[in-house]
Amino acid sequence: MLRVGLTGGLGSGKSTVAELFRAHGAKVLHSDVMGRELMEPGGPVHAQIVARFGGEVVLADGRLDRSALARIAFAEGRVDELNAMVHPAVIARQRERIEEIARRHPAAVVMVESALIFEAARDEAVRDEAARGQAVHGAVADWRERFDRLILVTAPEEMKIARFVRRSAGDGEISEAQRAELEAEAARRLAQLIPDDQKAAACDYVLTNDGAITELEWQVDQLWPILRSAAR
Repeated sequence: MLRVGLTGGLGSGKSTVAELFRAHGAKVLHSDVMGRELMEPGGPVHAQIVARFGGEVVLADGRLDRSALARIAFAEGRVDELNAMVHPAVIARQRERIEEIARRHPAAVVMVESALIFEAARDEAVRDEAARGQAVHGAVADWRERFDRLILVTAPEEMKIARFVRRSAGDGEISEAQRAELEAEAARRLAQLIPDDQKAAACDYVLTNDGAITELEWQVDQLWPILRSAAR
């Protein structure tokens, strides 16, 4: 089995890349999907988030208002506080799923799509330092221990922001003020991430998503046989 980490910043197109690899036969795990499941009422992090961020992030049915939570986390500089609750649970769930897949498909390419592979390790290191060496290093293990290969999906920042705006707006029309607000939100989120050039130096493969989808498909088509061979 080959464990592959697939990462890329907001608007890079990593979800599209994940689906292209899935079409080839990769077993894809989406970190965002796992996070949403774990944040449902009764999940392991729901009560922690409500206790820390308050009732304003809770909808009438008890579920978390993820948009409100994201706004508070980014606007008030509390992203690391939120991630410290969510990341360990997500990574623990990923380990469970990878072990399940390994038992059933020992030659599989398992691909974990996550925007924050490097950031999770960075933020935990900061917390470790703040704890003055106390034994706090847990489920968020170093990415080198979690993955056999790393793939980075990259795109120009202005393209990432434009994609975020389109995705957020959906099919509806938005005003110039709304567009400016979304662009500012995207910029705030990107500013929390490690720059792509630093990530690229630590990755095994870099896919560039700054053109037509056919160009991205070609890159995936070229890389898939390499991953498949390594898994065997």
